[in-house]
Amino acid sequence: MKIYNTYSRQLEDFQPIIPGKISMYVCGPTVYNYIHIGNARSVVAFDVVRRYLEYRGYDVNYVSNFTDVDDKIIKGANSENLSTKEFSERYIKAFFEDIDALGVKHATHNPKASEYIDQMIGFIQELIAKDFAYVSQGDVYFRVSRSTDYAKLAHKNLDELLEGASGRTDEETSRKETSADFALWKSAKKGEVSWHSPWGEGRPGWHIECSVMSMDLLGNTLDIHGGGADLEFPHHTNEIAQSEAKTGQRFANYWMHNGFVNVDGEKMSKSLGNFTTVHDLLKVVPAKNLRFFLATTHYRRPVNFTDEALLDADNNVKKIENAYRNLNQEGTADLSELTAFKRSFIEAMDDDFNIANALTIFYDFISWVNKGNGGIETKHFFEDVMEILGLQLELEAGIDSEIEQLIEARQVAREMRDFAKSDQIRDELKAKGIILEDTKDGVRWHHE
Repeated sequence: MKIYNTYSRQLEDFQPIIPGKISMYVCGPTVYNYIHIGNARSVVAFDVVRRYLEYRGYDVNYVSNFTDVDDKIIKGANSENLSTKEFSERYIKAFFEDIDALGVKHATHNPKASEYIDQMIGFIQELIAKDFAYVSQGDVYFRVSRSTDYAKLAHKNLDELLEGASGRTDEETSRKETSADFALWKSAKKGEVSWHSPWGEGRPGWHIECSVMSMDLLGNTLDIHGGGADLEFPHHTNEIAQSEAKTGQRFANYWMHNGFVNVDGEKMSKSLGNFTTVHDLLKVVPAKNLRFFLATTHYRRPVNFTDEALLDADNNVKKIENAYRNLNQEGTADLSELTAFKRSFIEAMDDDFNIANALTIFYDFISWVNKGNGGIETKHFFEDVMEILGLQLELEAGIDSEIEQLIEARQVAREMRDFAKSDQIRDELKAKGIILEDTKDGVRWHHE
């Protein structure tokens, strides 16, 4: 299996630290609102990665956090006269409702930043003791000049960053040794939630949160660290700097980043007015179609969110549902052909989780199934692929007795060679949304 490592910008053979086990951390949402389609793209993309790793036999310890200490959360809570805990818990609950609808497996652990304040303070104290951090007017900053290969993940260098920030004169910059230094601890402002620390009342910076939570639950070195491409810099860059400064060990062996979501060709942003929440989308778009749309583009590629793309997803989901309904598990198939489909599917997915190529093979498999190839092993492979895709399909939908009688009546008409009546019944069924297919194994039906 090969994974594209953002850190090296190349495909690398995947070798977990402990054979058969994988430690995987994916940055979760800041819970101040419902998740948007961009958040959902990351959640679903890494859900597919996790599902495939489990299909390949790995025991995956999957951690994804909640950032529940943040400026936006404080502002939102104050505007509604709520505590930050009450405010953030509302959107944590909504997050689980949305991902459940999208068929996303819950993480092994979902740590909250607010539950790790003491560990964050201890982490920062170690960085200060090692001269990687300094206190300035109640704030604590990481000293990036002491970091080895700072910003290598984002393919930037410190000189360029300092030059780009030259001339900055804001109040925070005046407290730093260099403009690129980043906050580990922020002193409390009036009206903000805060915790006691050796440097006074305050709260942690954003970047320290993920380092502490991931290392507490997964150890000093992770197999895989994932998130959106927008997190390469500064978030993941700063995670690497502070984590490796503390431990002297590599923080993560493989860095994976999913592509952006574009809405009608434009990068999604609030300023463009195309900021779409999953909460609202699920009121008008079937969850299985949205899931399929998000799951079936290679995770590193951008996806374009359009009405046409959702229509394509709907058509493909129906094609998969119909093929599965009509699969005759009591039938037979050439097992060598089935094995070839499995092997090709695995080869595609082992190449950096290339779901697009794997789907091409799956569609060929569906055509093969529709030609009458069945059997229990065929059914099991079909279900394995749907499990990897995370599709929760309406596979057991039946037909009522009236429609069953019409199908039987048509079959009698065909046997009596009364083709006019047979065609009349076919048209009547089509008007009811039932499509018939005559195959060598008998008549098959599916919903239109």
